[in-house]
Amino acid sequence: MLTIPKEKLPIHIACIMDGNGRWANSRHLPRQAGHRAGADTVERCADFCMTHNIPWLTLYAFSSENWNRPKTEVHALMLLLHEFLKKRLHQMMEKGVRLHAIGALSRLPARTRKLLQDSLEATSGNTRLNLVLAISYGSRGEIASAARKIAEKVSRGELQPDAVTEDLFGEYLDTAGMPEPDLLIRTSGEMRVSNFLLWQISYAEIYVTDTLWPDFGDRDMEAALLDYSRRKRRFGAL
Repeated sequence: MLTIPKEKLPIHIACIMDGNGRWANSRHLPRQAGHRAGADTVERCADFCMTHNIPWLTLYAFSSENWNRPKTEVHALMLLLHEFLKKRLHQMMEKGVRLHAIGALSRLPARTRKLLQDSLEATSGNTRLNLVLAISYGSRGEIASAARKIAEKVSRGELQPDAVTEDLFGEYLDTAGMPEPDLLIRTSGEMRVSNFLLWQISYAEIYVTDTLWPDFGDRDMEAALLDYSRRKRRFGAL
């Protein structure tokens, strides 16, 4: 049972969901089975956050680099995303989950993109948990896109160069209006951030666990939060 004081809990948790393939391989199952098991973990984590009043959860569901995987795996992942949205919308509405999505969503298959947009609109009034799916997302691309938009405004004379501050730049990112992550969790033991929220995690606390994403459960989340609660967050100051 989690006994951490509310003020010691993060407002926003971001997760790099890694290890689906290794989980499947260790069980002599196809990689798709690992991705499917990982989708169940998404629901567990969302439920955990709602139980403990953590209002923001961002999940790295599909990176811009993942498009380079074998076509059969990409196709299976898109089918799984479509299935997830179709099957879980009722649950999101019932539980009060508001869905958000960041990334190059125009690259998604048309029917999945339409289903995603419908889900975003349907859940827009929910307030219990903000669930952000990073889909077809790459942070370098996001930052470059923001820079282009600002440069275009400067070139048209709509914005002065000295008006470009960190706060203004943030308004052009996919995550505009969202709080920055307090805690970044990476499963599977890999020690890298994989082009995920590079701007937004500047001062996030990072927690890495060897647990593979499909096995990541309440006890793992509790361990991450206990570790987070012991950190002294200085944000560059003393």
